[in-house]
Amino acid sequence: MHAAPLITIVVSDDHHVVRSGLRLLLVADGRFDVVAEADDIGSTLEQVLATRPQVLVLDLNLGGESSLEIIPQLRMDCPETQIVILTMQENPAFARAALRAGAIGYVLKDAADAELMDAIEAAAAGRSYLNPQLGARLAAAPTESPHPSGRLSPREREVLTLIALGYTNPEIASSLSLSVRTVESHRAHIQQKTSLTSRADLVAYAHDNGLVQ
Repeated sequence: MHAAPLITIVVSDDHHVVRSGLRLLLVADGRFDVVAEADDIGSTLEQVLATRPQVLVLDLNLGGESSLEIIPQLRMDCPETQIVILTMQENPAFARAALRAGAIGYVLKDAADAELMDAIEAAAAGRSYLNPQLGARLAAAPTESPHPSGRLSPREREVLTLIALGYTNPEIASSLSLSVRTVESHRAHIQQKTSLTSRADLVAYAHDNGLVQ
């Protein structure tokens, strides 16, 4: 009998120690071949396009930037590559946003030893995988109000949409014919109303509430 071919993987995380640990963990298992590593948005796109792996293991935050935004592009450019998110983010909104964007798996870093390899194997076979505890929370999350962003004003929703699409404050100001100071004020109101402060959190919120697809 011939041994099954190894599942090819690109590991994308902005911490060298994490990438090295994942490589050791995966290679030692015997089912996987880590063909490349990446540490930011640009190198992730580059390595996936260059190697066309079966699975991309992707952190949600790369160098302070949300990787949610590149998932649809990756799925379009490399449909043969399935995406498994490996993150510290336990908020069900992030999982929902990642799966909606095109990821097939979502694993928490503190459960990586037990779950990551199963998630990768499932992804390579086209099956989804979601951290069980997170899946339970996701299923239990209220769905009666799918658009809590209704608390935001129309202008605030416009600003949040552009934030989620990667626009800077000056670019948002130019696009909406506002001053940068006004954009900053809208952003502060958005953060206050949503109780979110980081850009990654705001991006996930925008995805979760249908402001971007």
